[in-house]
Amino acid sequence: MLQPTVDPADALAELGRIRLDETSLDEMLRRIAELANRSVPGTRDVSVTLVRGQTSQTVVSTGELARDLDEWQYELHRGPCLDASASGDSISVPDMAAEQRWPAWAARARSAGVGSSLSIGLPIQESVVGALNVYGDVAHAFDPPAIAVAEGFAAYAAVALANAHLYDSAATLAEQMQEAMRGRAVIEQAKGIIMGERRCSPEEAFTLLSKISQDTNRKVRDVAAALVAKAVESA
Repeated sequence: MLQPTVDPADALAELGRIRLDETSLDEMLRRIAELANRSVPGTRDVSVTLVRGQTSQTVVSTGELARDLDEWQYELHRGPCLDASASGDSISVPDMAAEQRWPAWAARARSAGVGSSLSIGLPIQESVVGALNVYGDVAHAFDPPAIAVAEGFAAYAAVALANAHLYDSAATLAEQMQEAMRGRAVIEQAKGIIMGERRCSPEEAFTLLSKISQDTNRKVRDVAAALVAKAVESA
């Protein structure tokens, strides 16, 4: 059985010192996978699976073996990493030769020289889930203490992914709000132009913009932007 080259406590402490706001998600996940590979007793390869809707992908792996075995599960639409992703549970395959839940995948893993595996669910949020996958050379490679260590690394991966999702969501919301504010500003400019030309109220100016929008099948914002651009050209 492969012995760890890094003390798990030291590895987890190293991860704890990394600032998520100063490290890319890919780099953070790569460090988690590498340190797990070097710290969890019995580990040959580690990967991280992400599932968005119907799409599954391996975002990081410490070797082609883990990536290949992950992708074989994606092709079959069945396997421990997918089940762990869906449930958030830790799913152990202690002996590939005796595995009955996913026999086709287990046979492929066994032919690749993998005797056991462990997939730990990473509940991130409703539309994105994942798993930390650990592969071992021999059967029964992961005893309870090793599983506990792997779950510690999975917790860091879950936090990193959840923070990244929150950041992306916040950035998207901010962009949408900025776009809405830009749209509102150009509509107010267009209303001002119409009010000056027609000596009408703000409500009447917006009614005219709305009618042009309906007649031309364009957004009010686009109608307003065209009117403002025309006014600028004529100035």
